[in-house]
Amino acid sequence: MTDTPTPPELVAVEADPTALRTTFALFPTGVAALSAVVDGEPVVLVASSFQVGISLDPPLVLFAVQHTSTSWPRLKTAPRIGVSVLGEAHDLAARQLASKAADRFAGIETTTTASGAHFIHGAPVWIEASIHSEVPAGDHDVVLLEVHASGTAPDTEPLVWHSSGFRTLTPRDRA
Repeated sequence: MTDTPTPPELVAVEADPTALRTTFALFPTGVAALSAVVDGEPVVLVASSFQVGISLDPPLVLFAVQHTSTSWPRLKTAPRIGVSVLGEAHDLAARQLASKAADRFAGIETTTTASGAHFIHGAPVWIEASIHSEVPAGDHDVVLLEVHASGTAPDTEPLVWHSSGFRTLTPRDRA
């Protein structure tokens, strides 16, 4: 018989608001760059809240964006948005793309489609999408995106956000 670890003590959110942030940080997620060319320049938003598999009919994905985002008001005007699920080599690029730098794309290879969707090279997943709907959710909005096209690079490992930092997965044996 193995020893079962003692379950953690539950802490009321009202008693310790930082406990909730810590709890959320321990859930590993992928990292996505949502980008489009708007008024002749690329606009990007980096999200660790991106989720796939929401619906197959219609094909929907989602992410959550803070009300304080300065990128989202511009990005949501684009007819199509490129979603690049970032790969293991993108840890520094993710920080740069999420920064307030004047040129967030300096030194980062990208591709733009005819519709204006903008993608990061080296990503394991590309999705071209448009806004389906937005739903208010506390201090964020949940945005459903309708998928119009997708591409994958299955041999590229994803970048993972966990415990307030970027991590990589251990590559699976492909033999």
